[in-house]
Amino acid sequence: MIIGTAGHIDHGKTALIKALTGVDTDRLKEEKARGITLDLGYAYWPLPNGEVLGFIDVPGHEGLVRNMLAGATGIDFALLVVAADDGPMPQTQEHLAILQLLGIRRGAVALTKIDTVAAARVPEARQEIRALLTNGPLADLPIFPVSSVTGQGVADLRAHIEDAAKKGSQKPAEGYFRLAIDRVFTLNGIGLVVTGTAFSGRARVGDRLVVSPAGLDARVRSLHVQDRKAESGHAGQRCALNLTGERLSKEALRRGDWLVEAAGYAPAQRLDVRLTLAPTAKTLTQWTAVHFHLGAGSQPARVVLLEGETLAPGSTTLAQIALSRPEEARGLDRFVLRDPSARHTLGGGVVLDPYGPTRYRRSPARLAWLAALEHADHGEALGALLTQAGEADLSLFARVRNLRPDEAPHPRSVPPCRTVSTRNADYLISEARWRQWQDTILAALSRYHEDHPDLLGIDPERLQRLAAPTASRAVLEAALEELRSRQKLTRSGPWWHLPEHGIRLAQSEMQLWETLSPLLAAHPFEPPRVRDMARGLHEDEERVRLTLKHLARLGEVYEVAHDHFFTRQAVAQLAEELEALATEQGAAEAAAFRDRIATGRKLAIRILEFFDRIGYTRRVHDEHRLRRQGPALAAMEKQTFC
Repeated sequence: MIIGTAGHIDHGKTALIKALTGVDTDRLKEEKARGITLDLGYAYWPLPNGEVLGFIDVPGHEGLVRNMLAGATGIDFALLVVAADDGPMPQTQEHLAILQLLGIRRGAVALTKIDTVAAARVPEARQEIRALLTNGPLADLPIFPVSSVTGQGVADLRAHIEDAAKKGSQKPAEGYFRLAIDRVFTLNGIGLVVTGTAFSGRARVGDRLVVSPAGLDARVRSLHVQDRKAESGHAGQRCALNLTGERLSKEALRRGDWLVEAAGYAPAQRLDVRLTLAPTAKTLTQWTAVHFHLGAGSQPARVVLLEGETLAPGSTTLAQIALSRPEEARGLDRFVLRDPSARHTLGGGVVLDPYGPTRYRRSPARLAWLAALEHADHGEALGALLTQAGEADLSLFARVRNLRPDEAPHPRSVPPCRTVSTRNADYLISEARWRQWQDTILAALSRYHEDHPDLLGIDPERLQRLAAPTASRAVLEAALEELRSRQKLTRSGPWWHLPEHGIRLAQSEMQLWETLSPLLAAHPFEPPRVRDMARGLHEDEERVRLTLKHLARLGEVYEVAHDHFFTRQAVAQLAEELEALATEQGAAEAAAFRDRIATGRKLAIRILEFFDRIGYTRRVHDEHRLRRQGPALAAMEKQTFC
């Protein structure tokens, strides 16, 4: 468990920690000379059961709230310090507001310096503190009158902290490792060391990590956890990691960076959040400039309100925080906003989705997604997504919540749904949304047939635009295949259509096709153009063209280039030749492909461009590469050439 102090300057925070632990957390010469805390200080307290509690001592000066926030963000237990002679002061109030915004609900109040006041002053100060806490989430914090000089009351406070430590840290043990770096230094004979509080996951000696947002690779040479040498450290612990890496240096790292597990490295720059404005702040408007505090760092940012144009003091709303640089934020992280001059705390809240969009961020579907993510329990959040939005990308949900693939909630923990798996993602779709999509697909096809009776059907891309523009391609294909298995749909080549719909060539077109077919088959890789066939057969050129276009709609031929039609058998053979060439040489170039199919260079280029156009290959400079990340070759042939 990590315990952090809070309170006004000169109220005895550092002295109290020394009385509790025996450690003076003021480590800087200037701190000792001036008698005030300027930066974060650290102390550790071994318990009888072998566990070690960590203390973070924060500065109380109004100009050092940034440093206070760097320490307070990672604590589990707040120790609010109020001097008996002064009572609550301005920084007491601001630090208390920050603790509340950070969602810290465990703690205690130390009423210090009771040895310097009359006995009657102590109950007065208690009443002032209780009035300050009233109506807030920390209203029930116990108050302990103490003297760091005489030791009075220190034993009672220590016993309360020991009892609270039995509940441990509330930080998530699951997920990828994330540590907020608050110190960077070098030691002779050891090298680079970073310290911070682990927010999630676990790190071990030898692990490969990444410094975010710079993306620097690092390896853990050794570890100290809660000031003791260890083989591993986990969420809720203070960790010091000795790092090594090719580009690592003291100058390359700073407070506010993150140390994360390589597989979980995913910095973000647009955070969708639930934002609460402090009662003392001014009305917030669109694109307000702020200082954003998360983890141990801060940076300039702008606020985009998602549920209105203004936010009144004391109110809450959904918003997007546009950061000036990427941040290793995750869902359920707590943050604080201060004004651009860093003099006043404006508010704060919780991150819902760190990967906010730039478009449609205020759409009903997007707001429903964010509302579902307000559930802290992963299973409840996923269930709300299916109930409110009808669908959920499990892989995206896991990334938002910093979950490993095997830690995402199982579909059985949510309402009845369908699971559609692809190579890179798993999608959950509620039964209601699944049926709605299928009904929409059938209705869209019916309308399409009415509007285009001369066309056999529609290709998957256009059908998606008409029927399910928000669905992923994998989900659409799964819905189509199920409809086909139920004989509600039919596929002819690349075209989807209703079973009862079909087009047939007119008798005259059938007769013309019997004449054209041998001409195309005679030179399958270099068939004659429309005008040449029309001239040779003494046929009207437009009639030949329209007949071949009708055949293309039936999937019998493909218009590889303008007025240049190839049979489907020829295109399938060309695809095989292209695959063989690309496999042998890594990619296909025009000259090599020309030689392989024995045609002219110009025609070979047009054939390659055709394969690029239909998605079978992609062009990279002068090379044409197979799309290995797309459907399998057999599926691509079936989809495009059959």
